[in-house]
Amino acid sequence: MKRAILILAAAILASGAALGAATAAEPAMKADSSLGKILVDTNSMTLYTFDNDQKGEAASACTGKCIAAWPPLVAPADAKTEGEWSTVNVVDKDGKAEQMWAYNGAPVYHFIKDAKPGDVNGEGVMGLWHVVKE
Repeated sequence: MKRAILILAAAILASGAALGAATAAEPAMKADSSLGKILVDTNSMTLYTFDNDQKGEAASACTGKCIAAWPPLVAPADAKTEGEWSTVNVVDKDGKAEQMWAYNGAPVYHFIKDAKPGDVNGEGVMGLWHVVKE
């Protein structure tokens, strides 16, 4: 009887671990900034959207020199999309095709002139770039 209970307990634990592994972790979190509540990556770096991107499009509109200045928030190959997070195609500064995260259908980027967490230097650049606000 004890053996049956131990086997059952092990099976329950294993299924719970598998379920946890299948749940997607959000690629960003909320943070306070000089602009209010914004989204930042797991290193607390500010995330931005680009007005030339069309929500729901399959690929980023930022290419070439643009993507060099505004690196994408790259999604891992096995990224699991959930809720307001999806992925879109992007070609990085080295010409490599990747997947990047999109928040509510809009691809999200970093800005190379943000040197430390809390920097929001990309807000309003060329009137096309905006921090992602919650």
